[in-house]
Amino acid sequence: MVQIRLNEKQKEAVEHKEGPLLIIAGAGTGKTSVITQRVIHIMKSKWAKPAEILALTFTEKAAEEMVERIDIEMEYGYEEPWVSTFHAFCDRVLHSDGHYIGLDTNYSLMTQAQSYIFMRKHIFDFPLDIFRPQGNPTQFINDLIKHFSRLQDEDCSPDDYLQFVKELPQKTDEEKQRYKELKELAETYKMYSEFKIEESKLDFGDLINLTLKLFRDRPSVLRKYQDKFKYILVDEFQDTNYTQNVLVNTLVLGKDYKNERKLPRNLTVVGDDDQAIYKFRGAAISNILQFKERYPDAKEIVLTQNYRS
Repeated sequence: MVQIRLNEKQKEAVEHKEGPLLIIAGAGTGKTSVITQRVIHIMKSKWAKPAEILALTFTEKAAEEMVERIDIEMEYGYEEPWVSTFHAFCDRVLHSDGHYIGLDTNYSLMTQAQSYIFMRKHIFDFPLDIFRPQGNPTQFINDLIKHFSRLQDEDCSPDDYLQFVKELPQKTDEEKQRYKELKELAETYKMYSEFKIEESKLDFGDLINLTLKLFRDRPSVLRKYQDKFKYILVDEFQDTNYTQNVLVNTLVLGKDYKNERKLPRNLTVVGDDDQAIYKFRGAAISNILQFKERYPDAKEIVLTQNYRS
């Protein structure tokens, strides 16, 4: 076992026991050490069993690094906490409980290239006209996939999109054209989603969206995971997109964010308000501001001591 020396602010963050915690930590301030040490401290203090701790990261590399650091400090043979990326966590949930929403739990995950091939295979099954030109019917496939992926990042289901289109005005020629285009996109989005379920093929965006659907449609499943995880920690919180943010809040507060079960809200998020490297995929700094609004009683700790300079 290795003894890690922490400064006063790091120690305060590691030893925070109950309630929501926001850690603002810039590059070089040891935020990875802090979140790892916090997981270890929770286990050693017996505030929760290892299997009752969920730590979510953004890359597999970050998850592996955290697991390695925990392994070094814990006794041999200890029970491991759940440390994974958002997508890996949702994959695990769906393989276990996806059958409650009619999902074949032996589904396969498609890469970007496989998604393109899948859509190309069905290109003449979709209700496309504007976005399937006769001279080059596959011209917009990549654009369609990107559009649908962004909808997933924004927690917009096919039914949500169809309802949005249904309420659009259609008075002017411009409005009528926009309605026609978006109606085509919404109907294709719905059919594309249905084809994937029918053929037991999911993309990465589906993992989070279907987990949310599972939690919303099956309250007993959500309760199971809420009861399971006594502590939830999120690394690089500024890089969470809207759907990932919704997933975390649903686990902590319930699907309506009202915390009707009066759960302890032991949520820790670590973020850098100057560094959002995944802005291109829907992540936004507003996450940190929204966290402060959603959890007004959250303890906030700012790590300023830089160990790189």
